[in-house]
Amino acid sequence: MPNPAFNRRNFLRFAAIASAGAALPIVNESHLALAQMSAKRPIPGPGAVMINANENPLGPCDSARAAIAALIPNGGRYEDELTGKLAETIAKKEGLQPEYVAVYAGSSEPLHYTVLAFTSRTRGYVTADPGYEAGTYAAKATGASVARVPLTKTHAHDLRAMVAADPNAGVLYICNPNNPTGTITPREDIEYAMANKPSGSILLVDEAYIHFSDQPSVIDMVRDGKEIIVLRTFSKIYGMAGVRCGFAAGRPDLLAKLKPMGWNAMPIFAVAAAQSSLEDPNVVPTRKQFTAGVREETLSWLTSKGYAVTQSQSNCFMVNTRRPAHDVIAAMAKQNVYIGRPWPAWNEWVRVTVGTPNDMAQFRKAFQTVMNA
Repeated sequence: MPNPAFNRRNFLRFAAIASAGAALPIVNESHLALAQMSAKRPIPGPGAVMINANENPLGPCDSARAAIAALIPNGGRYEDELTGKLAETIAKKEGLQPEYVAVYAGSSEPLHYTVLAFTSRTRGYVTADPGYEAGTYAAKATGASVARVPLTKTHAHDLRAMVAADPNAGVLYICNPNNPTGTITPREDIEYAMANKPSGSILLVDEAYIHFSDQPSVIDMVRDGKEIIVLRTFSKIYGMAGVRCGFAAGRPDLLAKLKPMGWNAMPIFAVAAAQSSLEDPNVVPTRKQFTAGVREETLSWLTSKGYAVTQSQSNCFMVNTRRPAHDVIAAMAKQNVYIGRPWPAWNEWVRVTVGTPNDMAQFRKAFQTVMNA
């Protein structure tokens, strides 16, 4: 069946973006982590502690693994009906109609497609600083201006400043909990942004890490027909970063604007794993508790040593090393412990992913060695 998104109008729009010099990059956490490691640093050796890319060391849950294994004989089929079933399951779980959900191979695709669809040379992109950088690549591809707004003193998004940053903004990007800080932006601040955002703009709320936190989702704003697109992924708490599944939730007319930017059949193993994960009621609470326990133990140790940390509700946090971040990252790599990249706005802070208890024990040992050198 021909893809309904592939028509002459959509093709011409896609071609216009490409001809304007857009490389249409799909950048995600993996690419950004690899870019950091491509610098002159030791190649990870046996037993390396990889806490640099916000991956979940637990991997897919048991039911997801079983679903993938059971579907291997059908790997030669597209099985499109599985994607439709997953969209219906997500919609029912979130109280939406199925047409308000679009399934993708992760949330990086709809993040980029949303920015491509709603920004331009005359409609800017507004983001927090430090914040997740991937959307800025798409904004640059459309020629949009990028406004980076510092976080508040509590490391929340400063949404009043973000709303005021660009009166012609097309997209206000909110990552909640924030990557890299793991910190929360209160619901009332997002409501303020919705009520006061520039005319014709949308809120793009990235809830990749929402399940690690106590923060309520804003997906009810989608149900209410607001100018908002909410992103979710199975890469984080569900441990499927390498399997690739996620979705965008928004009004059908908003999601329709993403279709010209890209379309493809979903990998059936990802869809089956996501479906099984959603059907397992224990995955989110048990993994949330596991991550919180390991995270709080690590944060307590760091603060006991006198280091400032962000009050994370996610599977990552930032710590102030009081020295250039690049130096600390390189020194940790020599200890075979790989931590996250730095952000120019906070050039003495490093991001650390929450790994297993053993990972974090090795992190503490290496960190103390590096900081005492």
